[in-house]
Amino acid sequence: MNLTKLFDMQRVLNERIMDKHPELKGQNNLDWKILALQVELGELANNWRGFKKWSNDQEPRTAVICESCRGSGGYYNTFKSMKEKKNKVVCKHCNGWGIVKGANPLLEEYVDCLHFILSIGLELKAEKLVVWSVQESESIIDMFNRVFMQISVIQSCMESRATIIQTHYSILVDLFVELGQMLGFTWEQIEAAYMSKNAVNHQRQESGY
Repeated sequence: MNLTKLFDMQRVLNERIMDKHPELKGQNNLDWKILALQVELGELANNWRGFKKWSNDQEPRTAVICESCRGSGGYYNTFKSMKEKKNKVVCKHCNGWGIVKGANPLLEEYVDCLHFILSIGLELKAEKLVVWSVQESESIIDMFNRVFMQISVIQSCMESRATIIQTHYSILVDLFVELGQMLGFTWEQIEAAYMSKNAVNHQRQESGY
């Protein structure tokens, strides 16, 4: 795992956002970035769904169903053929897959969190991380709670000495990386998804998003 490249990419994106929103220059932007991270982490948990013990649908959202064929991979060219289950045409929108190829909402939400984690690290000047040995969690729910708790720790010590808050930030990064592993992501997948979403975020700034 090498975050140096991602920190560099995030720095470029941050600078572009600052240029588009000059009112953010010269002020403390840590508070709203922490809130944004908490919101994105909640959206990640919502797409994971494993905490929804009241529901029969606890499967992670790792694919997007094709709207054109509604996940069937095709459609029948006449009502009669549909009733007879023949003359099925391959859906041209998903090429018969039934899902939007390459779309993974769970991974996309994870890298949305990563964008804000990196951005917070830049605010704290904590790009050079100390590697911590994080005790493994018994469950993904426990790990989500630990990440939320660590974000709160950083928020509570925002006025503390730089070395203290940077230490807590390093722990946050390690917890978050372990959460990604527990969700089934490889670092290669995370890095590729981050780069893809980073490009989208640049396009959004260009279009006045």
